[in-house]
Amino acid sequence: MGAPTGIAVVTGAAQGIGAAVARKLARTMHVAVFDQNSAGLELLVAELRQQDLKATAFKVDVRDKDGVEDAVAIIEAKLGPIQVLANVAGILRMGAALELSDADWMSTFAVNTHGVFHVSRAVARRMVPRRSGAIVTVGSNAAGVPRMQMAAYAASKAASTMFTKCLGLELAEHGIRCNVVSPGSTDTAMQRALWSDDRGPEAVIAGSLQSFRTGIPLRRIATPDDIADSVVFLASDQARHITMHDLCIDGGATLGV
Repeated sequence: MGAPTGIAVVTGAAQGIGAAVARKLARTMHVAVFDQNSAGLELLVAELRQQDLKATAFKVDVRDKDGVEDAVAIIEAKLGPIQVLANVAGILRMGAALELSDADWMSTFAVNTHGVFHVSRAVARRMVPRRSGAIVTVGSNAAGVPRMQMAAYAASKAASTMFTKCLGLELAEHGIRCNVVSPGSTDTAMQRALWSDDRGPEAVIAGSLQSFRTGIPLRRIATPDDIADSVVFLASDQARHITMHDLCIDGGATLGV
């Protein structure tokens, strides 16, 4: 679909949406994959290399700005200039707002918001002199619609969404595009952890009046590939005139809000 060639960095790549994004970008780019889960990264890299695709693993904690900076510097020096960044790393800490611990609140923002800032800043500083590049942040439809038990997650995703849009405004004059993909319920380990039994998907699709949550009009839960396709599109030349956009991929769950 006209995806860029060159180097792509994907955070949170050891599983779920991050792994799906890495697999798709690897079809046309050398992917540098970031995650704390080094075992998961190595499995992904081995899988991609078996297909004669280029991938390199970096054990990186996006909360650590120095570690992020070091990894980005190594990529630029040894692999080549970074053309695409996909910010996918994220965590979910459930809990009522009045009962949520300080630790859960801080850790959620450390990954979902500060991590996006650390990686985007390190990569964008190098894109600016080249006047080229695309950054895509995976946010959430919860960033725009209140969710019970998800105050920290929703707030952190709202912050990273607005950061990405502001970054896009500042970098537009340098030819760098910054966009957001906001998934709804997606079949990942994070989503499955919320299910109490094998009827979890049915409950999500149906919605819940008790928790003020609409169902999914398209009657299906997204796959990681559904989200990854949108990330690849926004990173590609087919989206060359799109920036500061938030593309919601939720089967209509937020009713287009």
